[in-house]
Amino acid sequence: MPTRYDLSRPALGEMLAGQPRYRLDQLWTGLYRQLATVEELTTLPKALRTQLDADLPNALELVTEAVSDDGDTVKFLWKLDGGALVETVLMLYPDRATVCVSSQAGCAMGCRFCATGQAGFERHLTVGEIVEQVVRASRRAREGGRRVSNVVFMGMGEPFANYERVWPAVERLHDDIGLSARHITLSTVGVVPGIRRLTEEQLPVNLAVSLHAANDSLRDELVPINRRYPLEVLEDACRHYLAAKNRRLSFEWALIDGVNDRDRDARELAALCRRFPLPAHVNLIPLNPTPGWPTRGSAPAQVRRFQEQLEQLGANVTVRRNRGTEIAAACGQLAAGQPVQLSTRR
Repeated sequence: MPTRYDLSRPALGEMLAGQPRYRLDQLWTGLYRQLATVEELTTLPKALRTQLDADLPNALELVTEAVSDDGDTVKFLWKLDGGALVETVLMLYPDRATVCVSSQAGCAMGCRFCATGQAGFERHLTVGEIVEQVVRASRRAREGGRRVSNVVFMGMGEPFANYERVWPAVERLHDDIGLSARHITLSTVGVVPGIRRLTEEQLPVNLAVSLHAANDSLRDELVPINRRYPLEVLEDACRHYLAAKNRRLSFEWALIDGVNDRDRDARELAALCRRFPLPAHVNLIPLNPTPGWPTRGSAPAQVRRFQEQLEQLGANVTVRRNRGTEIAAACGQLAAGQPVQLSTRR
C-alpha cells in the first residue's frame, strides 16, 4: 500500500477517479503547501477524508522524540513499514528552521567513526518516507512559530546510494512544498557517479562532500569508498559540478584528535581547496562520540588552531556548532535507537 507522500500527483489523481477534478488540487495543496493532515482538510467531504486516511497512511510512526539545546534541537525516532528505524533532526534558530533528513535505514559506506555506518545497511527509504520527514518536522517547527527553510540530507544513509528515490524527493520538496533549491543540500562521502548525475540535474542544489582526509592513504582508512573513487577521481567530479552549477562546494571535515588535525592535514586540505577555480568551503566538525570508535574528537583549542592554520593558508573555513550532542542527534551520531556512548569531555 502506498503511503501518504509516495504517490505522484497523476497517481493521486487516479486514486480520486470519480471525484470532481478540483478535489485533486485541494488534496495536493493541503498535503504539500499547507502541510496539513488529511483530517484537517475540511474542504474535502468527511467521507472522502475517512477513505483517504485509510488508503494513504503515514509512512512514519513516531517512537520517541528527544529535545535538547533548550528546545532548539529535536530528534525524532521513526519506525517504518517492516520495522526499520530512522531518525530526523529539527534544528530551530531565531528566524528559521533546518531539517536534517535520512535517506536510508542504516548505511553501507562503512565509515568507522559514524554511528550509522557502524550499524550497517538495512534498506533504502522511499520517496514518501523522505518527504514525510520534512513535513512532520515542519509541522513541529510551526508550533514554535518557525518555518523550515533549509533541508540537509545529512542524516542516516548515503543519499547518492539511493539516488532513484532521493532525487524525486528533492523535486517534491522544491516543486510542491516550495523550498528553494539553494536551501537544499545533498551530502555524500564521495560516491562519484551520484555527483556526476547531480551535475546533469536542473535544480541548483548544494553539494557537500564528507572529506575528512586529503590524502588517499588516510582517507582509505576513514572513508572506505575512497578505495573505489580516490581523491583524484573525486576532485574531477567536483570540478565538473562546479563548472556546471557555479555553486559553492563544501567539504565536511570531522576533526579527530591526532588523526586528521595535524599541521600536515591542514596543508593538504588547503592545497586541495586551492585546486578548484571556485575555492571550496571547509566545515570543521569536532568528532562526536560514538560507541564503535575509540578515538576522541579534537579539543576546542586544537579546533581553533586548525581553523587558523587553514585561514592562513587561504582556505575559507567555518567551525560547525554541534547541536544535540547530549541526545545523540549531532553529526555522525544518528543510530536509530542504538545506544551511543556520550562523552563528558568539555
